[in-house]
Amino acid sequence: MSENNVGVVLVHGAWADGSSWNKVIAGLGSEAVKAIAAPLPLTSLADDITALDRTLELVDGPVVLVGHAYAGAVIASTDDDKVAALVYIAALAPEQGETVADVFYRAEPHPRAPTIVPDRHELIWLPEDAFADAFAQNASSQEQAQLAATQRPLAAAAIKVPVGRPAWKDRPSWFLVAEEDRMIPPDTQRFMARRMKARVRTAPVDHLPMLTAPGAVVDIVMEAVREVGSER
Repeated sequence: MSENNVGVVLVHGAWADGSSWNKVIAGLGSEAVKAIAAPLPLTSLADDITALDRTLELVDGPVVLVGHAYAGAVIASTDDDKVAALVYIAALAPEQGETVADVFYRAEPHPRAPTIVPDRHELIWLPEDAFADAFAQNASSQEQAQLAATQRPLAAAAIKVPVGRPAWKDRPSWFLVAEEDRMIPPDTQRFMARRMKARVRTAPVDHLPMLTAPGAVVDIVMEAVREVGSER
């Protein structure tokens, strides 16, 4: 089987939606690899896993599953047999029994990281200035303003649920460590990647490299696509 027969499913994190992957979808398309973005409701971890599984039903053949930030917990929680490899983009990878919050708050936050607290509806929103300060500091001011205006909140309960046996224990995984990440400390990313025994790539990118450095994301996804394609 060639790499052209391997599908890619991209999974966004908190405060974003599928459009955050637009540049990566275009880059993979230039390599003749079809990618689709899974729309997560961000209402609970269980709801997000269900939404991902519905998206996976749309794809035939082996899949490289790619998750950003919070979505690292989501992609590791599906049991769909089509998933052949996992790619983590500055993502969170809790171990069995851990929560997303456990790994997110593992290390001291960056000085410019926002303080995030749920509102009266138990939804977590990012402060508007966080998009320029920490979420995507390498983006243009226009992009930062658009991110703030279109952000989607994360249910606080989603980060408090212990996860089951993560799929990275049974499937090959790759991890792009974002060395300029101000949301998830790079040391935390390296810790998780080592624990997963992932193939690690690093880049001087911020928390949202899909937007600010899409080539680095396309490169690591293509590594996984080529390996999956060569083995089938």
